[in-house]
Amino acid sequence: MAGDKLNSTEYDKISPDSEEDLMPKKAGHHKFHMPKSCTNSAEDLNCDIKNQVYSERLEQLKNEIEKLTIPDLQINSEDLFDQHCDPANPVQIKFNDISAAAYRIRGGVEITPCTRSHMSSITGMEIFFKKDFLQYTGSFKERGARYALLSLSKEQKACGVIAASAGNHAQALCYHGKMLKIPVVVVMPKIAPIMKISNCRSYGAIVIVEGTSMLEAKNFALKLSKMLNIMYINGYDHPNILAGQGTMALEILEQVPDVDAIVIPTGGAGLLAGVAVAAKALKPDIMIIAAESDRCAGFYNSMANGEPTLTFSDPTLADGLAVSLVGVNAFASAKNLVDKCVCVQEEYIAIAILRLLELEKAVVEGAGACGFAAVLQGLLPELKNKKVVIPLCGGNIDTTILGRVLERALAADGRLIKLWVTISDRPGSLAEFTKLVSAFGASIKDIAHERAWLKSDVFSVQVQAVLEVENSEKAKEIEEFLIKKYEKVIMGPYGINKQ
Repeated sequence: MAGDKLNSTEYDKISPDSEEDLMPKKAGHHKFHMPKSCTNSAEDLNCDIKNQVYSERLEQLKNEIEKLTIPDLQINSEDLFDQHCDPANPVQIKFNDISAAAYRIRGGVEITPCTRSHMSSITGMEIFFKKDFLQYTGSFKERGARYALLSLSKEQKACGVIAASAGNHAQALCYHGKMLKIPVVVVMPKIAPIMKISNCRSYGAIVIVEGTSMLEAKNFALKLSKMLNIMYINGYDHPNILAGQGTMALEILEQVPDVDAIVIPTGGAGLLAGVAVAAKALKPDIMIIAAESDRCAGFYNSMANGEPTLTFSDPTLADGLAVSLVGVNAFASAKNLVDKCVCVQEEYIAIAILRLLELEKAVVEGAGACGFAAVLQGLLPELKNKKVVIPLCGGNIDTTILGRVLERALAADGRLIKLWVTISDRPGSLAEFTKLVSAFGASIKDIAHERAWLKSDVFSVQVQAVLEVENSEKAKEIEEFLIKKYEKVIMGPYGINKQ
């Protein structure tokens, strides 16, 4: 099998004394530092050998994958069993697991800032944002990925690991695999953003694009893990992943020791479980609140049923949270520690992304903004005048998607409106219309004429316009004025209350 050609004892000899030496130490500084083990000529040969073994193993894995035939890859029920995520024997992580993870990953991941928000005054809460989107690969997933890799046995490190992910877990695992010289194979579904696929390849990992959904990609990865005799690492339910994610809570309680509540974006519940275990152990009276998209309320349904429950998922801006079945270990660890679970509407996720960009100067993906969206939607009135920490746990949003999200957010916020007005087709009528709306401070973003399909007289024309306005109150003023001025006015929905 895959591990037969590589002597793990030989690999041990060239492993660094401390894996942390392979990563920069200074928090907030992303520039790669030369590992200590390679900073003098006496160790250069050791590093060269390690790199050679790592490269040879990657090449060996590529060759083995290429040799697999279609019959080899037929999936049966036995292939889908993950011994580390057994529904019959769920693992509940403990505070000691998280403490151990914090010690092992120190210096290997950033200690991200947790700063008071500019929006504290408008929300009625004292909000602090834990900015884990500042990790090297743009998400909190680095915490669990690095700890899971460091916790492997020497033989497992030599053989490599495999995972299925559409984005953040894949990038984190690939990056830290490269830093630690542990071969990584990731299976990404065809729906994964091209940018994230490209990033994973740039980190030197073997990337396989397979399956039309995350479920198909995961099943394929589980099959490959058995074919290649390498370990599968579940991105939101492996016990070491949960322990690694929990290190965020240790930082939060050090940075904001008198915090009253933490609002955690939730999908597979890995971050929720880790943070809940650590935070409740150190501060039992702290409130732990789970926030997820109402288009995939997997954790909410699981809590209602008392067990992990398969939940249908609709497309959502918080695609990183769209997990149909929460992790069995994550649920077992978190279920008795979570004080409240809320489901957030899409419009508020979009507005949260917009607010964070405009006021915090932070580019955050939908999943990472879900906790703040719960506050904007007014789902947490019990937190008024409380000190609240909200993790901004990911910033990997595709640039084309970001543009669409911002437009939807402006519409939901009542700052982008669409209207149809029938005006005279005589010279000067259109100029008069534009002058009227401009008087309200509106900016015309798009305008078009329609003559052929009107049922009114031939001397009329319908104008379709998209306007950017200051707020929904200003949109209402424009609507009322145009109705008085023109006979036929149709306003599209604007503002969150009209959608």
